[in-house]
Amino acid sequence: MRFHVPVFAAVLAGATAATLNDVCTPSYVRAHLPPPGFYQGVSLDPSSVTANPVTQVSVADNDFFPDATFDYCNVSFTYSHDGLEDDRVALTYWLPAPGAFQNRFLATGGGGYAINSGNGSLPGGIIYGAVSGLTDAGFGAAQSNTITQWLDANGTLNWHKVHMFGYQGIREMSELGKAFTTLFFNMTQMNTTLYTYWQGCSEGGREGWSQVQRYADSFDGAIVGAPAFRWSFQQTQLLYPNVVEQTMGYYPSPCELQKIVNETIISCDPLDGKIDGVVARTDLCYTQYVEADNFSMIAGQPYSCPATPANAVAGSPAIPTQQGNVTKQAVDVARKILQGLHDTQGRRVYFAPAPGAQMTEATTGYNATTGQWGLSVISLGGVFVEVEINLRNGSNLPNLDGVTYDTLKDWITVGMQRFQGVLETTWPDLTAYKEAGGKVLMFHGEADWGIPTASSVRYWESVRKIMNPGKSYNESTAAQNEFFKLFLVPGATHCAANPAQPDGPFPQTNLAVMIDWVENGVAPETLNATVLMGENKGQNQQICAWPLRPVWRGGNNATNANPECRFDQSSVDYWNYDLDAFKVPIY
Repeated sequence: MRFHVPVFAAVLAGATAATLNDVCTPSYVRAHLPPPGFYQGVSLDPSSVTANPVTQVSVADNDFFPDATFDYCNVSFTYSHDGLEDDRVALTYWLPAPGAFQNRFLATGGGGYAINSGNGSLPGGIIYGAVSGLTDAGFGAAQSNTITQWLDANGTLNWHKVHMFGYQGIREMSELGKAFTTLFFNMTQMNTTLYTYWQGCSEGGREGWSQVQRYADSFDGAIVGAPAFRWSFQQTQLLYPNVVEQTMGYYPSPCELQKIVNETIISCDPLDGKIDGVVARTDLCYTQYVEADNFSMIAGQPYSCPATPANAVAGSPAIPTQQGNVTKQAVDVARKILQGLHDTQGRRVYFAPAPGAQMTEATTGYNATTGQWGLSVISLGGVFVEVEINLRNGSNLPNLDGVTYDTLKDWITVGMQRFQGVLETTWPDLTAYKEAGGKVLMFHGEADWGIPTASSVRYWESVRKIMNPGKSYNESTAAQNEFFKLFLVPGATHCAANPAQPDGPFPQTNLAVMIDWVENGVAPETLNATVLMGENKGQNQQICAWPLRPVWRGGNNATNANPECRFDQSSVDYWNYDLDAFKVPIY
């Protein structure tokens, strides 16, 4: 994780006196690349090096780092895997000016089927004096949709590509980046420590876990948001709302669904003790509202949304005004979705989405010819089945004809067996990482529409049980929190603040929190967060660490921004699902 070497004061003084223009040149970068043979099976291409200084860059209104202005050196180079033809992996690193470097390295990941997030994540490291890195993992310009290269031909998986996406590409970028950082800043000649970090959300969260679970020396600290792990479950469950609509024979318009979501937020807002437009206790929302008769009372309420013009780029037709009264069928569809996937014998297959989350996966499509709303297969789930299960090159399932809840379970089983050691990423024994001193900060929005919040709770609890046999719940929780903390973010949607619950806080300064934990030993009891939109924009709030849950006193008159963090056994029980449709352990 960390690099320590003897000090040479004169060299140190010279390094810190260098300017960005002194070091940000192709020749300087080539002279400070990791040497041949540094990483087994990999050969760097010095002729591919590019380097250019960039100054006075400003970033603002980002969910994952605060506003800032900074300078950096933009470096890229490529490498290949020995013995592979037509193999070329591109790396990008942003390096702070020598005077701004604070002995830190940050690796970043992507989202969906993208192995990186472009340059969008790199400022998050530069702001804190860290070198920031990303990889295309050999997918080139197609890195934003890597699944287009997962098959060599119909029926034939390209396992090298799958492994590069699964974990190998991130490992190589991280190890080469650490070594490059120490050489670029002459750290090999100084008595200094390089602190190493990960930050990613969704697929980036899964990528972070792919490293922590495999490599004890991966990072000193990993910040993992809403991870898309338990891969076959996660990708298949995206299709569940589509199958609900098809099975029940009703396709609500987006406006009708949004009315149900909005009414759910209004009704469940007070359950946490504070009326602020934020559902901080989705467990209570489900047990006291969705399961109760009150949910049915949404039927009959009016909804209205304005017409929208056609979008030629997106290929979407013009949509007329959506208006009417919420039907009982729409409420039944919504309730079925919120119950989560069960097989036809009533056994639970996977977690349920949280009430109050946007029902994005359930979005229907408008047929301009018939004037009706109908099935619109969500592509993230459809492409998983088309390519990874059926092994056919494609971008989505053409339809869901004949697909039942049992079909979804079967697809999950096939995917779990096929990708268990590559993409599932839920290995629960983190002993090696913990003993190496590593820390993990995991967070998940309670209104996440894409990845059920319970998915992260399940993994945290799996690690707790596996690593602490024989200990009581309180003892094992305390042991877990020494290195691995989980925070459920009130009102937050998938990896972002939520316009539908704008006064909810979002943990924008996670890297600062992790740096304080790793470098200063200050463990976060609560997670620092900021309201990023709405009338309270800029307000600081704290988020409770699992298994404690937030409660406010004072209701609509509550003036305190921060909740009391309490243990609630019924809440813990709610979040711990029994996936009894499977006979094997599901971590």
